Amino acid sequence: MKVLVVGAGGREHAILRALARSPQAPELLCAPGNAGMEADARRLDLAVEDTEGIVETVTREDIGLTVVGPEVPLVIGLVDALAGHGRRAFGPSALAARLEGSKAFAKEVMGEAGVPTAAWRSVGSLAEGRAAAAGLIGAHGVVIKADGLAAGKGVTVADDLSQAEAALEDIFTRERFGAGAAIVEERLAGEELSLLALCDGERALPMASARDYKRIFDGDRGPNTGGMGSFSPVEGFDDAEVAGIAAEVHQPIVDHMRARGAPFHGVLYAGLMLTEAGPKVLEFNVRFGDPETQAVLPRLRSDLLELLLAATEPGGLRGMSMRWTPESAVTLVLASAGYPASSSPGTPIEGLDAVPAGIEVTHAGTATADGRLVTAGGRVLNVTALGGDRAAARQAAYAAARMVSFEGMQVRGDIAAADEGEPGGKASVGQAPGQAAPSAARI
Repeated sequence: MKVLVVGAGGREHAILRALARSPQAPELLCAPGNAGMEADARRLDLAVEDTEGIVETVTREDIGLTVVGPEVPLVIGLVDALAGHGRRAFGPSALAARLEGSKAFAKEVMGEAGVPTAAWRSVGSLAEGRAAAAGLIGAHGVVIKADGLAAGKGVTVADDLSQAEAALEDIFTRERFGAGAAIVEERLAGEELSLLALCDGERALPMASARDYKRIFDGDRGPNTGGMGSFSPVEGFDDAEVAGIAAEVHQPIVDHMRARGAPFHGVLYAGLMLTEAGPKVLEFNVRFGDPETQAVLPRLRSDLLELLLAATEPGGLRGMSMRWTPESAVTLVLASAGYPASSSPGTPIEGLDAVPAGIEVTHAGTATADGRLVTAGGRVLNVTALGGDRAAARQAAYAAARMVSFEGMQVRGDIAAADEGEPGGKASVGQAPGQAAPSAARI
């Protein structure tokens, strides 16, 4: 079977690697892919937004399954277009993808389905945003979110009203994220958890737990990014705990979307805050998370291709389960200078040949120039290591990351730290507010 993975980031590279482990031995293709994916799949010169081109290619190549990685092609209806031509695709329809395409829609669905989340208000102007922020701000601050897609960068966790005001001005005055629309919500306190579930329109089958790190600098300082690292599993979340969260969070959404006439197929990602009152949803994504996927899939011992094919069929996951290695995985993101505000393309990358066997390096933003591997995006590489426990995996991941270099490379030093709340428990590689950013991380 030919399998096409749509996308060009570290998540898609991790999906390709997991599909390559399938005993079904699929022929793998990617569109558009990146320089690192060329060793794992045949690259197609197609943009992720080129719905017509992808459908034509899938039909001509007789591709048996298309796996859609990023959110944009899902929201604009790639799965619908493929289905209209009788082609099988893994991912939600455009109607179901609104759970990520509109944060206000997701909040409405959560309310109707009885899924716990933070108190919130939908706002359509700067004045409405100011009033909502003043009403919802608490001891922990307030959260401002651009309503549409923003590549993980449209969320501001504001400590006070002045920071909330600046975020609202970005949305409504500067229109950094397109037409101005936002939600304002209370800021929840607790630890975060990421839980993905494969969905077949009827059932939500949870994957292994993970935790990601969204801010650019150590200690969760600085602006939000698409993600700077992750680990899996999260201690204290065994199969029973994970199943309980999926029953409370994912399954009601699957049931509600089916009742709305938009059955959810694909991956439903829940970003959760573990509050004193129990888990509450921070956000839903409608695709594999990045960089959680890079930490979760290397631990999967079931056939990913079999699971994805089953999820495309109504009720296809019935009776299925997933097997996981007991090992822990830690993923580090190696980002370019200037990220997340900008990137530094064309910078030569050195040291990948020195990374030992057993460490999985997935490419996120790479290209070739004059026969050399160079940077081509904000998040450049992902380094993932497995270990007998989180500490061992963490040590192996950082040791491998030290072997790789490019000018201005940024790496958080506190990913998967043993005690994230302990002063001195993290390697300091970040930047405090008001300080000059380091030219390269010290790892």
